[in-house]
Amino acid sequence: MKKTIGTIAGVVLIALSGSVFADEQIEIGKKIYDRAFGRGCGTCHDISSNPQLTANIKAGTLTRATFEEVLTNGRGGMPKAIDEIMKNAAVTKAGYGKDQALDALWKYLETK
Repeated sequence: MKKTIGTIAGVVLIALSGSVFADEQIEIGKKIYDRAFGRGCGTCHDISSNPQLTANIKAGTLTRATFEEVLTNGRGGMPKAIDEIMKNAAVTKAGYGKDQALDALWKYLETK
């Protein structure tokens, strides 16, 4: 009986730790979105005439690969943003690398 309870407790802790990581990732993604370039991504992307990141991600018209490519290299009026993202205090504090920071921003946008 004690082994069963211990096993169940272990499984619950593993499940909860995954949830905590996902929540942290979304929170860091939100901080990137809200603070990039000092004014936040939404300054441009929440305006109806500009690309709607959330809608494009949910519709499947913006892939994760294209998202990364645009943030890394810029496109049209969109400046290169990766250096700005990597300077974000939340990214630095979490010790995130480029892929982790972009995953966090993508995850936030999926839930926005």
